[in-house]
Amino acid sequence: MKSSAFVFLSILSLLPAGAWAAPPEGYQLKWADEFEGSKVDLSKWVYRTDSKHWSTQRPENVIQEKGRLVLLLKKEEAGGMHYTGAGVISKPNFRFGYYESKFRVLAGKGWHSSFWMMGHDGSGSTATTATALELDVIENDSIDLTSYGTTTHKWQGQHTSHGHKKVALSTLADFHVFGCEYSETSVKYFLDGTLVQTVDLAGLPHSDLSIWLTSIASQLGKTDAVDDSKLPGRVEYEYVRFYEKGK
Repeated sequence: MKSSAFVFLSILSLLPAGAWAAPPEGYQLKWADEFEGSKVDLSKWVYRTDSKHWSTQRPENVIQEKGRLVLLLKKEEAGGMHYTGAGVISKPNFRFGYYESKFRVLAGKGWHSSFWMMGHDGSGSTATTATALELDVIENDSIDLTSYGTTTHKWQGQHTSHGHKKVALSTLADFHVFGCEYSETSVKYFLDGTLVQTVDLAGLPHSDLSIWLTSIASQLGKTDAVDDSKLPGRVEYEYVRFYEKGK
């Protein structure tokens, strides 16, 4: 029995991070992009196109290859900025359910990479007037690839943030699975299938949400400058999925 258990645990140790992550029981897949095609599926996504913090986000920096959505991070002049980042925003809106994505960050310091949800007004940029709620499943500042933050924001009326937590992990240079269960009563955040934070939504508004996959150059995380020696950089997403509870 011990030898069998040892073999099983040895096999588990060889599996990539997130291999055993799964949505909570009772959920059914409703929408997904596995990024299998050679082009971004524009029936599902619009591009992020704003100039914010230290970069301008360009559609040309979003590609698909080898079953992955890739955001290219570059040192180049565009929109009055010295760097270009990238992002996509889902066309459909979602609400209660389980959101999940698997991705990694291959970049030096200076990049703010995220999987998050908030409303979208069609502008290709963030607009807090378009949403009551924002769910940050993961926000990483690449000055430190061994941690990330989760936060829930209320934008309706006066802005407030709730349940910010810094989460440690091995390295975001490896793939990990990030999940978020949004219900009428709470938001639960997951790393590789393990619950890492719960936020009580009592007294907070609800909102229809778009899914955002983004990376921009930024001073966040007390970053003093972008590490040009590591450019061009990449952020790679293997998939994004949305589940709803079965009836």
